[in-house]
Amino acid sequence: MRLEKCWFCSSTVYPGHGICFVRNDSKVFRFCRSKCHKNFKMKRNPRKVKWTKAYRVLHGKDASADSVFQFERKRNRPERYDRKVTQSTLRAMKKVEEVRVRRAERFYENRMKGKEDERRRADKRELEQQIHLVRAPGAQGTQDKASKEEALKEELKVKVIARANTTGGTQGEIKGMTQYD
Repeated sequence: MRLEKCWFCSSTVYPGHGICFVRNDSKVFRFCRSKCHKNFKMKRNPRKVKWTKAYRVLHGKDASADSVFQFERKRNRPERYDRKVTQSTLRAMKKVEEVRVRRAERFYENRMKGKEDERRRADKRELEQQIHLVRAPGAQGTQDKASKEEALKEELKVKVIARANTTGGTQGEIKGMTQYD
């Protein structure tokens, strides 16, 4: 079973799927879906379209320069069957897959290293700017009333203390006074 690569997005095209376009100079272009075919007909550059493999490789989003990918290349050389070679090849394939997964995780972690703090700061900034959308209209008024009441209480305490200081009252007298004295 021959698996082709899409000319535009580099995804796999399975037998019986996709579109095959042959140009006048006999160059064959295979596409995985009509989206890729339409973009090709519109003469779009795959390196400038964000969802393609070429864009991701060019902008450092994919780890395509890794040596592990050399094992995945297609080789059309006939090999003589040998049980020992086959067993060692299967063991090596498992090991290569483990290495590839570890490297992909490390690559992703390095890419996303500072993104979490940046995202949190952006979310906090947006919340501060759009807080009126989050609060309910009724809750806004009660919170304002509560904060006004607390400010009034603080102001009255300051006035009571100032009055006690000017009249020469002691600390015990100040504690015995009410807000409205």
